[in-house]
Amino acid sequence: MSGIGAWLQERIPINSAQLQELTNEPVPNHLKRWWFALGGTPAYLFVVQVVTGILLAFYYQPTAASAYESVRYITEEATFGWYLRGLHKWAATLMIAAVILHQMRVYFTTAYQRPRELNWVIGMSLLMCSLLTGFTGYSLVFEQLSYWGATVAANISDAVPVIGPLSKQMLLAGDGYNERTLSRFYILHAAVLPTTIIVLVAIHISFIRMHGVTELQFEDEPEDKPKYFNFFPDHILTELTIGLVLMILLSALATIFPAHMGPKADPLTTPEVIKPEWFFYVSFRWLKLFSLTFAVLSTGFIVAAMFLWPWIDRVLRKVTGIEDISVYVGIVATFLLIGLTVWEAAVAH
Repeated sequence: MSGIGAWLQERIPINSAQLQELTNEPVPNHLKRWWFALGGTPAYLFVVQVVTGILLAFYYQPTAASAYESVRYITEEATFGWYLRGLHKWAATLMIAAVILHQMRVYFTTAYQRPRELNWVIGMSLLMCSLLTGFTGYSLVFEQLSYWGATVAANISDAVPVIGPLSKQMLLAGDGYNERTLSRFYILHAAVLPTTIIVLVAIHISFIRMHGVTELQFEDEPEDKPKYFNFFPDHILTELTIGLVLMILLSALATIFPAHMGPKADPLTTPEVIKPEWFFYVSFRWLKLFSLTFAVLSTGFIVAAMFLWPWIDRVLRKVTGIEDISVYVGIVATFLLIGLTVWEAAVAH
């Protein structure tokens, strides 16, 4: 073994002490709590998505003539295809939920404030990419609801001023759903969006390394307790534990609640109820409450405000003199989001 070690050391001249010093930075104690270690959860789920997505891609055919049949083959005939599809589906659901919860944690702890404003923007970009990945993945099944959901989404984007018509054509590869649309969704889902997420995650981690993790102090922590613990192996073991729990949870969900096949897409028959995935319930209910133009413009305004919130928060604190003004705004917004989601979920399929 010493000979192999010397051979590797000569060809890969990495000093183990320097490597340990590079990776073993002190981590604030609050990251021992799962709520504050949510950043690694969507990253783990993303890896599960990539692995299962590659395996599913061996069978999937992104054409209107064969997409539904290829998904049916995966679900009903391919060896463990139902399990892989279930893992992929539930990993997507939990990943989006984890990203949303992570952004909420960052928001309510005001970890977006100076000098971390740009990292908040990166986090919001990751949230948008995660939502788009979920939307394009759901559309690939070519079921009735996925087909008409994509059609409705394209019509909504068409209502956006100036760039709306172009956005619709870019999304559908034409003026309406056609034989090239599914391949467009597939490229976005399997190549463009995952690559974008990987790049954004790399930038996100780089910013965290440069600025450090926001330090939080809790009242129940004794003063004489060390404020930091080692990244390796302590925090790595925490993340591995979370990953193991998630793998068990994903396997249970994929087995107990497997992905099923709905009716095949029929452009000539509009479903009585068109219901998107749960993470778009808020937007869907908002569209039902107001006119299309107002709903689209207000949604765009809200999303823009979320991206710019670190600077909006600074102005609000200065104008109102209330240091926790963003927390109050966040509580109202959270109840509104939950209320609209539950309201839309209560509508029968």
